[in-house]
Amino acid sequence: MVEKFSHIDESRNVHMVDVTFKQDSERIAVAHAKVKMKKETLQAILQDKIAKGNVLTTAKVAAIMAAKKTSDLIPMCHNINLTHVDVNFSFDEEQNFIEIKSTVKCVGKTGAEMEALTAAAIAALTIYDMCKAIDKTMEICEIYLLEKSGGKSGEYRREDNR
Repeated sequence: MVEKFSHIDESRNVHMVDVTFKQDSERIAVAHAKVKMKKETLQAILQDKIAKGNVLTTAKVAAIMAAKKTSDLIPMCHNINLTHVDVNFSFDEEQNFIEIKSTVKCVGKTGAEMEALTAAAIAALTIYDMCKAIDKTMEICEIYLLEKSGGKSGEYRREDNR
């Protein structure tokens, strides 16, 4: 027996889920990503010594832009009106990584998880792009949803934050 998936119709064709009659609600999603790098790379970022410019400002702007374009990138993703996007960075100078946390808010019929995940992923990719000339060994990892609220499925909070 094949489980019915909401993006697949009776003929097994993909389609965008109809959310016309769902109630609007406030929705918040928070996502995480990590970029591991050489010690020298992290220090260059923190000291704003990367030749391409300020890495963290550029990554934050890229993440916000990406969140707003998520439905252009993910085929079955609804276009939603975001009311807030924020991106924060934290640093581990012992293990040489940057953690990215993106928060996305909207009021609508469908959630903002994909927008938060896209923002975190694009922030990480932008860090890589800005620093690849000095460190091609960087690793983008641990992209996941931390939490979400709103909508029919209610609250979710990741328990095993790695």
